Amino acid sequence: MTERSGTEDLRRRNLSAVLTAAHRHGPLTRAALVQRCNLTRSTIGALVGELSALGLVYETDVAAARVGRPSPMVHASERVVALAVNPDVDAVTVGVVGLGGMVHRRIRYNTSSIPSLEEAVNITRAVVEGLSVELAGSEHVLGLGLAIPGLVNAEVGQVLLAPHLGWKDVDVVGPFRQALGMPVVAANDATLGTLAESIFGAAAGYSDALYLNGSASGIGGGAIVGGQPLGGASGYAGEFGHMVTRPGGEQCHCGRRGCLETEVNLDRLLKVVNLNHAQAEQLEDALLATQTFPVLREIRRQTDLLAIALGNLVNVFNPQIIVLGGFLGVLLAADRERLSAAVAAGPISGLGTKVRLERAALGAELLLVGAAEAVFAGLLTEPRSVAPGQESGARPS
Repeated sequence: MTERSGTEDLRRRNLSAVLTAAHRHGPLTRAALVQRCNLTRSTIGALVGELSALGLVYETDVAAARVGRPSPMVHASERVVALAVNPDVDAVTVGVVGLGGMVHRRIRYNTSSIPSLEEAVNITRAVVEGLSVELAGSEHVLGLGLAIPGLVNAEVGQVLLAPHLGWKDVDVVGPFRQALGMPVVAANDATLGTLAESIFGAAAGYSDALYLNGSASGIGGGAIVGGQPLGGASGYAGEFGHMVTRPGGEQCHCGRRGCLETEVNLDRLLKVVNLNHAQAEQLEDALLATQTFPVLREIRRQTDLLAIALGNLVNVFNPQIIVLGGFLGVLLAADRERLSAAVAAGPISGLGTKVRLERAALGAELLLVGAAEAVFAGLLTEPRSVAPGQESGARPS
């Protein structure tokens, strides 16, 4: 490696460090960036200048410090955006997410039946076309991230199996890329939710955390172990929904009986409050407003079975915190005392008493933020991948 190439590589890494810090922890003063990135003030100034020229960050004034010069505040540019899509059995949700994890728009398109891949693509294209004026005001549109409820080979963008959607052995990236004319990445929805919560949400700052999400498509999750996401040998770790919590229970689509996602189930909760479909906030309101015996019985039944699963996970992973998203967060809110007590009592050696149970902080925006993070990954590694004044992903015509 020549001296020049070595210098350029160092500058690239430093640009990445500054942009990543502003994106994940910002806005930050230049002084805070000096400390966080372990660089000199003059180096930070030069790097911020280059990132500003690329349209990736901007600065605002702050009140003068008591001692010394005021340090400008560095913001990741919210006008650098990614599109995010979460197809589910009852809806296709499309979002526009800016750097810093800011969700500018979230549009949920309810479907009358389980959407096929083609229908999901067409819905997304129509929604994005409707956002064309808004997207035209962005500095960079980097691409689209897909949060898929199923087993996804993220490297090639192929769904091995999304059982509730009925998608099997299909390329999901290609059709979306062709329809929208921009880069597309895909990953498991719960894996992306874990990523989002560990960066921007309730699990931020924890080195050992578990995330479980409950949706109309079932239950999945992810683990952060020693500060690193756990992927598994084939990238499919986190299928927590298929732990058996009630042997001999309800038949699961996987062929076994009593799986967590079959026993702890959104449809069962909707049924007791006479709803066909609902987002988490609506379901919570309905459960709290309908304190009948059947409702309370179902909440307690699902809470107790969820506690069995969480106890098993505590024994395996010994996490500091467990974050519950989707309707699992609703169960936590509905009877936190019961769930917390069961998790505290279940695991061996008192491990459960040391675990925090928290609801996902990002709420309905969680999977969109995670899907966008998959798109932002390339930019955060190589900020110069965008050219000044140009967008790195095509906009829909």
